[in-house]
Amino acid sequence: MDIYVGNLPYEATDSDLQELFANHGTVTSARVISDRMTGRSKGFGFVEMPERAEADQAIEATNGSDFMGRPLRVNESQPRPRNEGGGGGFGGQNRR
Repeated sequence: MDIYVGNLPYEATDSDLQELFANHGTVTSARVISDRMTGRSKGFGFVEMPERAEADQAIEATNGSDFMGRPLRVNESQPRPRNEGGGGGFGGQNRR
């Protein structure tokens, strides 16, 4: 199960995230998302836990908890909405 972790302090690392969630079960991966240009954390990350029961317990335990001085926002990761259609075209102008 993929878990979204928001409101991370900018100095948090993948290892920090791994350690936090390992207290609640097996962690397959933990990564803090960084800006490609600057390399600076974007303040959120994702944790993958193979056992749903452990993941649910981890979400319950960490959501709203203080982590390095900031209250975390933790929930099940939702798939990104795909941008369907749109783009291109002439903005509804009539062409003759």
